[in-house]
Amino acid sequence: MNQAYRDATTKMEQMKVDTEYVLGWQGGFLGHPMREEQRLSEAYEAGYEDGSEKSIENLDKWVTS
Repeated sequence: MNQAYRDATTKMEQMKVDTEYVLGWQGGFLGHPMREEQRLSEAYEAGYEDGSEKSIENLDKWVTS
């Protein structure tokens, strides 16, 4: 993996970002196919879109308590 992927994943873990968002982001970043429809969630889809764009600008929206 490259450093940008590692840094983003570490930041998401430290911020306690929703796990579904993180998994979506990682899949999108790596170019994996999206999950099958019955396993999609709003957080996963948002993460996938952001990961596809290599963006971490929306992390704050997905922080869990």
